[in-house]
Amino acid sequence: MVRLKLFAEGQTEQTFADTLIKPHLSQFEVFMHSPRLIAHAKKKGKVHRGGGRNYEPMKKDILRSLSEDRNSDVFFTTMIDFYEIHPEFPGLAESESLRQNPIRQVEFLEQRFAEDINDCRFIPYIQLHEYEAYLFADPTCFEYLDARRQKEIEALVAIANQYETPELINDGQQTAPSKLIIALFPDYEKAKPTFGPQLAELIGLQVIRSRCPHFNAWLSRLESLNNYCDNSARSV
Repeated sequence: MVRLKLFAEGQTEQTFADTLIKPHLSQFEVFMHSPRLIAHAKKKGKVHRGGGRNYEPMKKDILRSLSEDRNSDVFFTTMIDFYEIHPEFPGLAESESLRQNPIRQVEFLEQRFAEDINDCRFIPYIQLHEYEAYLFADPTCFEYLDARRQKEIEALVAIANQYETPELINDGQQTAPSKLIIALFPDYEKAKPTFGPQLAELIGLQVIRSRCPHFNAWLSRLESLNNYCDNSARSV
């Protein structure tokens, strides 16, 4: 049995992790603590959470948690967006040479993130390009919001069909996944923390991971943490 602590960029990821990922991982004897919003600032001694845009407060938050729980059976991970990632994120400038291959680019950034934190228990995950990519795994889920808006749903399906994976729907100011959804379903913007996880639950974790290889690779790694912990113990 191992424990997992997850830092979420926002309430949408926090709820998604709590309602879908947490019960799923328990089947693999990986027990997730309640997901926690990651720090974005510290003012007058108070930590402000949610957003994940500023790298240094985020890094300090992770390092603080690592130092508070040094047990070998606890792991730490993140759910933060590649979209509008902070300019000071480690390796970001170097990663520009990989821009034509976003999956390789984000894997490179995760590697640099891991190196910067420098703790083998830390497993960084950066979403390509943001949470709403998961909803393009099956855009018919938007019937839940309004089944009468078939033209809008068909438009989302058409967008999804243009890409090998929803994770490649890009980081443009108007063409990022959330922007495309809000343009057709404006009500989504104000209710993302509620609608986002509900729609993902309708799609199902297995469908999402079958359409989103980077997400699937991360989830597969989390599923195997119990084996990792057992192997580490045997090697001591």
